[in-house]
Amino acid sequence: MNIVSYLVKRFLRFDKEQPFIFLSALLAFSGIALGVMVLIIAMALMNGFDNEFKKKLTVMNYPLTIQPKFFGSVDKTLVESLEKQFPNLAFSPYINSSVLSRHESMMEGGYIFGVDFAREAKVNSIVARGLKKHVPQGFEVMVGKMLIEEYALAQDEKLTYIFTQMEPGGLAVTPKIKRFRAVSMFDSGLSAYDKGFTYTSLDSLQRILNIPPNLYDGMHIYSPNPEEDIHKVAAVLPDSVSIRGWWEDNGNFFAALKMEKMSLFIVLMLIILIAAINIISSLLMTVMNRRSEIALLISLGASKQEVKKIFLILGIVIGILGIATGALLGFIGIWILGTFDIISLPADVYPTSTLPLDLKVSDFFSIISGAFVIVLLSAWYPAKKASEVDVLTVLRNE
Repeated sequence: MNIVSYLVKRFLRFDKEQPFIFLSALLAFSGIALGVMVLIIAMALMNGFDNEFKKKLTVMNYPLTIQPKFFGSVDKTLVESLEKQFPNLAFSPYINSSVLSRHESMMEGGYIFGVDFAREAKVNSIVARGLKKHVPQGFEVMVGKMLIEEYALAQDEKLTYIFTQMEPGGLAVTPKIKRFRAVSMFDSGLSAYDKGFTYTSLDSLQRILNIPPNLYDGMHIYSPNPEEDIHKVAAVLPDSVSIRGWWEDNGNFFAALKMEKMSLFIVLMLIILIAAINIISSLLMTVMNRRSEIALLISLGASKQEVKKIFLILGIVIGILGIATGALLGFIGIWILGTFDIISLPADVYPTSTLPLDLKVSDFFSIISGAFVIVLLSAWYPAKKASEVDVLTVLRNE
């Protein structure tokens, strides 16, 4: 048997005379395993929540939106032209206005969208679910769940909407006011949208705002790959309109989430770093207690490189066992949290009661690579000290 592998196995055994060395190695193993496990679960949680927010914001902000640079730039002709050129995409022209909704003494600011519900259902799955019971017609509206709860609205109860557009009224101008019947509800799971967005029929809002039937304020587009399709659509659009992706309106939010994820990764990697200190102390104690054996090995012909290799492999074995155990425990933890309702989530925010978990391959390899580098560096210093043992001094004293 190779002397290096033999001594590694021997030094890994429990020593009754020096139990603290084995205990220190065990603590290092446990700390690395715990750090890797926590990192894997934390990264899976961060990715899962990112995906959930991304899904909701993609729907409510729409994958792509065409906006006019000048009034009248988005019209029926443009809609029909784009539908012919991109049959794989769904288009929904809209009219919108900022409004104040009022019910009794309560008021809430927001936006009202006039849409063709048949088209809108193809680009907005949340609106599509709300249309299953009733499709608003005429001066009827679909309102968000949070607004219904805030106003305590009953089915078919009326809401008063105060528009920002003004109209002549005697000696002064007054805002346009119209009452709508709340006949259906949507639930996006995001309170800002549930309170602020209202949907009504396209023709009713055009009549209120005096907009011709063939002109729109913009166009929502559903695309399964908006990052790719935005360039294709932009290439055929006239200069009088612009196109935006949903990520452009939420760049700061996802940049903050990315920074939070990076900060969490660094902080949790410190757990592994602290555990690696135990590897250093364990190996240094082993070197100090095995000085006579090391000196004897060198005097019998073992090279300093072989001695260094013994302790380097010893530290790496402890670290790799800890990393492998931590990875296994991490995957078990992900399976348990994703399968069982251990931590309950608010139903009005998330569509599932179990935690959203999604571990990316890149994150997994980053965790494993980072942990291995820390272990390798931790084992290198004690191995170097072992190879620098003064043979003559040790043998003379022993």
